[in-house]
Amino acid sequence: MSPVQTLVVKIGTSSLTGTSTGQFALSTLAALVETLCTLRQQGHQVVLVSSGAVGIGCRRLNLTERPKTLAMKQAVAAVGQGRLMRIYDDLFSALNQPIAQVLLTRSDLAQRSRYVNSYRTFRQLLQLGVIPIVNENDTVAVEELKFGDNDTLSALVASLIGAQWLFLLTDVDRLYSADPRSNPEAQPIIAIDRLADIQALKAVAGGQGSAWGTGGMLTKLEAAQIATKAGVRTVITDGRQPHNVVKALAGEAVGTQFAPSPRPSPARKRWIAAGLAPTGRLHLDPGATRAILKGGKSLLAAGITRLEGDFEAQDAVVICADSGEEIARGMTNYSAQDLTQILGHRSEDIPAILGFVGADTVVHRDNLVVAADTDDVG
Repeated sequence: MSPVQTLVVKIGTSSLTGTSTGQFALSTLAALVETLCTLRQQGHQVVLVSSGAVGIGCRRLNLTERPKTLAMKQAVAAVGQGRLMRIYDDLFSALNQPIAQVLLTRSDLAQRSRYVNSYRTFRQLLQLGVIPIVNENDTVAVEELKFGDNDTLSALVASLIGAQWLFLLTDVDRLYSADPRSNPEAQPIIAIDRLADIQALKAVAGGQGSAWGTGGMLTKLEAAQIATKAGVRTVITDGRQPHNVVKALAGEAVGTQFAPSPRPSPARKRWIAAGLAPTGRLHLDPGATRAILKGGKSLLAAGITRLEGDFEAQDAVVICADSGEEIARGMTNYSAQDLTQILGHRSEDIPAILGFVGADTVVHRDNLVVAADTDDVG
């Protein structure tokens, strides 16, 4: 038996329902529930991130297509979420497995106190032997505070709880060099060991998935990038074969597997990199770029050439090289208004320019997360 581990399993709408009708794929769901209960009996801690509320709500309301407006989607999700949990509760109860519903919005992970409280809730549920079933709280989430898809949500949850594995169950058995449904020459991709390889795949990945879901292969690659940086091994595999989760834990080469970073970020930096939604961008000169990437230095005002966005102090910002390429993310000590006055200036000049004594650094290295390992940066 494999060692006891914490794992997050995400199943998409396309695996739960027929992609053309929205009809519930009950046999797939039953197989998933049985697999997760088996893993719990082996001692593993399991979190399920489940899509499907909107798809099931559409079916319940006899809608022929996914809603396009936010208000309509929220209403349909409210109808579908209760139905989804009722089905899960019936199936898990048949195997005497307790479950819990956890609904999250981006703001639950963006605010530090709520992030820590979410962590404690998950840890307590797992210690009680409960399987938390997570979904985005579509009914109350506003557009700017949405995760966008449950692939991203599952990666953030895996990072939050310090999971060892993230399984993205989808409608293909693994990644391919092209879409295997339309290109017979597509070659399977078995393993990805470097963050740079994920970036290369993202450049050629397609967009939205099925008519009933929001996540295509691009979102899964972005989720894999978030998770692997947090030290979480990620697997993309066939949602119609939930037992693949057990096979992967036993060491079999199922799906496409992404190796975890050998140098995962500390918990606080994972929160900054993934939990916070950036509200601006800072562009650096070559010297400051090298200092961030190679030297692990804090970001000073002297190295900033320009900025974008209307952010406040302590907001998250994207830090870019002069070319515009993202190299890091961090929490800024200055608002956009103040930073506009001091960018390009030395730290000792800041009090005279602003009229008050501010921080010596714009982004301190403890609040700065490099976007990729330096080995991947040319």
